Amino acid sequence: MPSRESHVVKKGKKKPRRKAKKDAGQKGSLFTAALGLNVSAASIPSLPDPARAPAPSKPTSPASTFWQPIRSFALSQLTSLVRRATLRESDLAPKYEKVHNFKVHTFRGPHWCEYCANFMWGLIAQGVKCADCGLNVHKQCSKVVPNDCQPDLRHVKKVYSCDLTTLVKAHNTKRPMVVDMCIQEIEARGLQSEGLYRISGFSELIEDVKLAFDRDGEKADISSNAYEDINIITGALKLYFRELPIPLITYDAHPRFIEAGKVSDPEKRLEALHEALRLLPPAHFETLRYLMAHLKRVTQCDKENLMTSENLGIVFGPTLMRAPELDAMTALNDIRYQRLVVETLITNEDVLF
Repeated sequence: MPSRESHVVKKGKKKPRRKAKKDAGQKGSLFTAALGLNVSAASIPSLPDPARAPAPSKPTSPASTFWQPIRSFALSQLTSLVRRATLRESDLAPKYEKVHNFKVHTFRGPHWCEYCANFMWGLIAQGVKCADCGLNVHKQCSKVVPNDCQPDLRHVKKVYSCDLTTLVKAHNTKRPMVVDMCIQEIEARGLQSEGLYRISGFSELIEDVKLAFDRDGEKADISSNAYEDINIITGALKLYFRELPIPLITYDAHPRFIEAGKVSDPEKRLEALHEALRLLPPAHFETLRYLMAHLKRVTQCDKENLMTSENLGIVFGPTLMRAPELDAMTALNDIRYQRLVVETLITNEDVLF
């Protein structure tokens, strides 16, 4: 029969086990509260007894040792989530490359080059300054600066007569706001208007729309309450393309488009146009794609508006494909091919884009 002393010893041995379970339960509740996880106390490993471990040189809390790997894991997971979210957002944002618009500038007071960090010597014309983002560099450094201009709205103060890529980067959009807003307004109330894009609106009111965009940007009011005649909106859209410093179909790509227009075989012409489209800057390509899709919807109402793809080609050919400085005879001969190119782009919009 066990003695009273052995019973007291066995009862005393159970106390450390209960204490360990209690400690584990407390750590489990802390773990659950910290990370919002449903973790049972049994799944948390018990801590070793600090009394049995060798004394470290510096006192270290057992709780900090326990939480360190969990903190590292949680931080890595959070960083991964933020990185994936950033990548998803960057995929949606336009990624248009733009060269700097450097112009010779005279700086007042001491200035340092923002590329090489060296002093800019001289009293006048010490360096160049980007008119779109405000970057100040040496003339020599401007030749090696990457094409990473980020236009600032403080420097881009107008919409019309502004470089297309500069405008979309400054406003962080895929296409110029003028194109989006005018096309949406036209499709909302004017697709069946007879002579759409062929009939011109009052020039004074078109200039008024232009000033509204330059002054108010995307807040400009072009609704039917402000401009009842839809031809004013179409005129403002055509004026925007005419006043682009670099046409929608750029000067560099213009010869390739003209050559494609001269191809008589329809299949080969499509192949040539597809290759020519690859020469356009991304912002120009996206705007042209959006415009051609709109003009194709216009042709689907040709019974009402009397505007076929051929008629639209006559209207938009010289506007979108402004020729570089050429002699009069060459420019006159190109008009025919400009019409044919725009007509083909409209008809085969779903194939080429």
